[in-house]
Amino acid sequence: MAFPERFQSLPDYAFPRLRKLLDPHKPGAEPIAMTIGEPRHPMPSFVAEVMAANIAGFAVYPPNDGTPELLAAISGWIARRYGVALGEERLMVLNGTREGLFNAAVALCPETKNGKKPVVLMPNPFYQVYAVAALAMGAEPVYVPATAATGFLPDYASLPADVLDRVAIAYLCSPANPQGAIASRGYLADLLRLAEKHDFRVFSDECYSEIWRVAPPVGALQVAAEIGADPERVAVFHSLSKRSNLPGLRSGFVAGGVESIARIRKLRSFAGAPLPLPVQRVSERAWADEAHVDENLALYQEKFRIADEVFAGVQGFQNPEGGFFLWLPVDDGEAAALTLWKETGVRVLPGAYLSRDAGGDNPGKGYIRVALVAPKDEMQRGLIKLRDCLYG
Repeated sequence: MAFPERFQSLPDYAFPRLRKLLDPHKPGAEPIAMTIGEPRHPMPSFVAEVMAANIAGFAVYPPNDGTPELLAAISGWIARRYGVALGEERLMVLNGTREGLFNAAVALCPETKNGKKPVVLMPNPFYQVYAVAALAMGAEPVYVPATAATGFLPDYASLPADVLDRVAIAYLCSPANPQGAIASRGYLADLLRLAEKHDFRVFSDECYSEIWRVAPPVGALQVAAEIGADPERVAVFHSLSKRSNLPGLRSGFVAGGVESIARIRKLRSFAGAPLPLPVQRVSERAWADEAHVDENLALYQEKFRIADEVFAGVQGFQNPEGGFFLWLPVDDGEAAALTLWKETGVRVLPGAYLSRDAGGDNPGKGYIRVALVAPKDEMQRGLIKLRDCLYG
């Protein structure tokens, strides 16, 4: 029986690889998990109440594109957060951003670009769904280094013109996963102008936008409106997973131009799974409430302060601008993760598992990713163990 070959170039997903690396070995102490980016702060207190009040909604098919009330709540949040007014025709709800980041490529990536195989750009390291989406569409994924030399954001403008002319989609994550870098207004404006020059779309993954250290990140929709960019040039993706500590709700949205959203909606009407109505009601309340978001941010900012104290004087340490990961330099990420597990029980992710070899180099090899999601005291213990083991 034949199988498709287009995904053969993908390595195993990061966490199965991690299990193969660590699980044959006993932990050196009681395990402390600092690998997966699953928020563990309290979810909003209203979730159970709203879910219970709307439990009968499980008995009906839900609106595929989102209820008018949910779309209005999302539109209101965008207006408050970014100062951009969007009608519901420019919005669609999602089962979390991963679904949207994949299906938007299916809906919007052309079969050819200027008569040639299309290119999909992505930062390296990157969220793995970007590469899977590119390969599923028969496009060529191009992994662009996002290293200390480039401010941990990809320098797409440095690519040759013949590559840029084949680009159909450029993915960007800000705040970046795993490095925590935030794209500035200038960076986003330059990227949108580059997209206009070479006729491609920007897919801006902003699911960490409400977790920041100094100032709230600017958004691609906001900059697009400020510079008068074509609304079809950009699609942005947001989620309640990190903002509201609701990863299991599987609720987010995509915003873009009218034609882009119409095409994504059409695909989803055939191949997508709409959010159950009770989930949409909880989501509506979550997008309309900022008190729980402020509380969540305060908890992360306290964790950033703890990380600063623990790693004070450690060469190469840099707290993230946003998001909730530390991107810590080591000689070799796999070796460091294995040593840490065997000697202390602290479980972290090798940076190479989030990156691809490109030009003979893997930009994540010399890093580990550490998630700051555990309760504060547990997180602090884990960071101290990590520091003493790897940097002592």
